[in-house]
Amino acid sequence: MKKNVGSIDKVIRFIIAIVAIYVSYQGLVQSPWDYVLYAIAGIMILTGLVGTCPIFSVLGLNSNKKSA
Repeated sequence: MKKNVGSIDKVIRFIIAIVAIYVSYQGLVQSPWDYVLYAIAGIMILTGLVGTCPIFSVLGLNSNKKSA
């Protein structure tokens, strides 16, 4: 797949993932929302590492300046 996630977007995704994991781990949300936050964190980390976001592809968005 074509890479559509740029550098700044990757950093933002990792920050969101860290915050979601922290909030869930600290017990600041009730179950089942903690599992939802873990899933969101996993998706953010995965899309940040791979550099491709399926939602961006569907919407036709691209934050990667190198492939634009």
